[in-house]
Amino acid sequence: MDFATLGGNLFGTIPFGDIVLYLTPFNLFLFAILLVFTIIIAISNTETQVEATFGSLKNTNVTVGKKEFKQRRILSIICGIASAGAMITGDLFNFTLFMALVGILNIGIVSSVKQVSVLDSAFNYGLIAMMCSLPLFGGAAIILAATGTLSLSILSSMPASPMVIFGAVLILLGVLGESGVAPFFASKAEMFRTAGSPFLVIIHLSSLFIIIRAVEILLLVLL
Repeated sequence: MDFATLGGNLFGTIPFGDIVLYLTPFNLFLFAILLVFTIIIAISNTETQVEATFGSLKNTNVTVGKKEFKQRRILSIICGIASAGAMITGDLFNFTLFMALVGILNIGIVSSVKQVSVLDSAFNYGLIAMMCSLPLFGGAAIILAATGTLSLSILSSMPASPMVIFGAVLILLGVLGESGVAPFFASKAEMFRTAGSPFLVIIHLSSLFIIIRAVEILLLVLL
């Protein structure tokens, strides 16, 4: 399957060292949406979370300190940029690098939270992400060994061999674990219960957009 079938007419490519960016309406749309949300998050302030206290008529306000606020904001900005880069990269290996970076940054965004349940969830998600990095990079290595290239433009024009299919399945498993979606969502869900909006939004967006991009890449490689 070619780029035009999935994303519309190919506007062109931008060689940037080992990373070759390719521009289609679909990829540019995903790239622009992530950049817009990254800018919004960069200029936003955190909201105060109100927690109900059972057995009492009072509510508890959970706020984010200035130091924690700065840490979350810079990590959220980097996460948004990394996710945007994954939308337009034309190199399979660099996509896996962006994916791994997004997983690390998702943990970093809540790493300074003083809530045991949130930290436990981040720790469990980190374990899943580390384990899934093996099939993620291993799948890319298998595809490289089977085809001699990781360029999506070249892979899209090559027939899928059994080893390429096996590598693509491994990459899908790695993406599911790194992004923390089903069946691994339980390891990540509690992270969203902490205060810190809108910074937590980028955790949702990065996972959603990475999955969309991964599906496009797998279709390019397999069909």
